[in-house]
Amino acid sequence: VQLQASGGGLVQAGGSLRLSCAASGVIFSSYIMGWFRQAPGKEREFVAAIRWSGDSTYYADSMKGRFTISRDNAKDTVTLQMNTLKPEDAAVYYCAAGRPGGRVGQAIGYDFWGQGTLVTVSS
Repeated sequence: VQLQASGGGLVQAGGSLRLSCAASGVIFSSYIMGWFRQAPGKEREFVAAIRWSGDSTYYADSMKGRFTISRDNAKDTVTLQMNTLKPEDAAVYYCAAGRPGGRVGQAIGYDFWGQGTLVTVSS
């Protein structure tokens, strides 16, 4: 199973970035897909998740209204649209895949992880 995250980069505060995660080697449509992030010196934290059907999405409180997660099961991809970025959003962002029934908002609920993509937000 491979998850390949991309789309990170440097953006000014208030700007936007779109992260993508391509999956292979897994029946993508049956998995919950999530995004987590980890800033230097901090623990990995939940960002957003989406169930296989796409009609159930979950967000950490600080991301609600700014971030949008979506998926395309035909293309085996999940996307995180990040708007109104803040310096505190800077981190390495990881995509992850988890089986249904797991803990959506916790890393333990995910079985597979991508390598991460770095997001830097300048103030």
